[in-house]
Amino acid sequence: MSDQAATRREDTPRREFLKSSTAVAGTALALSTAPLRAAGANERFRVGVIGLGGQGRAHVRSWDGQENADVAYVCDLDEVRLAEGVKEAANPKPVSDLRQILDDKDVDIVSIATPDHWHTPAALLALEAGKHVYVEKPCSHNIREGRMLVEAQKRTGKLVQHGTQTRSSAGQQEAIQMLRDGVIGEVMVARAWDVQFRGPIGREQPSDPPPGFDYDTWIGPAPMVPFQKNRHHYTWHWWYDFGTGDAGNDGVHEIDVARWGLGVDTQPSRVSSLGGKYVHDDDQQFADTLTSVFEYPSGDSTLGTKQLIFELRLWSTNYPENVDNGVEFLGTDGRMFLSKRGKFQLWAGRNKKVDRQPEGALGGSVSDHQRNLMDAIRGKAELRADAHTGHLSASLSHLANIGTRLNRSFDFNPETEQSTDAEVNALLGREYRSEHWGAPS
Repeated sequence: MSDQAATRREDTPRREFLKSSTAVAGTALALSTAPLRAAGANERFRVGVIGLGGQGRAHVRSWDGQENADVAYVCDLDEVRLAEGVKEAANPKPVSDLRQILDDKDVDIVSIATPDHWHTPAALLALEAGKHVYVEKPCSHNIREGRMLVEAQKRTGKLVQHGTQTRSSAGQQEAIQMLRDGVIGEVMVARAWDVQFRGPIGREQPSDPPPGFDYDTWIGPAPMVPFQKNRHHYTWHWWYDFGTGDAGNDGVHEIDVARWGLGVDTQPSRVSSLGGKYVHDDDQQFADTLTSVFEYPSGDSTLGTKQLIFELRLWSTNYPENVDNGVEFLGTDGRMFLSKRGKFQLWAGRNKKVDRQPEGALGGSVSDHQRNLMDAIRGKAELRADAHTGHLSASLSHLANIGTRLNRSFDFNPETEQSTDAEVNALLGREYRSEHWGAPS
């Protein structure tokens, strides 16, 4: 879609609505209690999927396989991907402008699998248009956007399901309940890791975008930069303007489980993060190595603070506990290890192995997560990863990246979501392209 076509649309009411209603609140607010529409058990949901990379096509296939859902639209800015995505469902309408989906009053759910910089802008527009949202992780490009999403969910009464699908794993739910029941005493430390080899992206110079790819709309509300071959499909993950590094890409899954098991439902009060590009010599901006520590008040004056530790190494295939992604919980009376790769171990007291396993599978399922959203819309289930939940976990990815960029520790106010460090605060949000129709306000 061209800029000229975009300006012909009536965007002013939408932009003014966003300006007046999505300002960042000074304190964290409670979840929405607005009533949802009543829905019959056999009602079919019409879904529009935005973004047709690997994960986006997985969204299409999964929605198409749901008993009570129809994929009404698929959307992408790349003609090749759009042609591939339309084949993944029974009879979706292919579009290149996401607003065509939002303008269709019969669409119930918008499923967002775009690059990270479009996650919150697209979700806010969808909520404003009266749609429920499934948004891939991380739900935001930065902390300010995450807060906007929480407020929009509360204000509109529509549901937001965050793509941390491990929350819908029966085995992980059982493991977390064991922690809640005190199987290792009071959980004091959670350690999560994302250790895997991701090769370098090389070095490139600006060039023309490939034919059939609407680069201007792909940039969207982010600042305009020239097209570059290693800042395109998938490799956008490693650039500050568009991605959130692997802390937000893959690490957020483990961070979310760690925060869930640690039992903390606020922002941290202190962040310490060290790292950098220790191995890869290329154009990517995010660290290939980092270790971050987050401190939380325990809520128990006799125990002091709790810690969440996150480790990222994108050059290694030697994994803790022999898994690339996992979480370890340390309690006052034991230790638990679990991984979405299907591994679980439990120790009590002084390293006494406990012969106990969750009955359910430990891996997460996009399909199960989608069903949970539909059940929640019908009022038959509690949403497992709403905007509030997603925001708190995504925030840890953002804070880890901020700490690594600044190479120092800093305080963070859980209520105001601000630091006394001005350089930290400058990285909590972002600049947008002036007057772009997708820019949050």
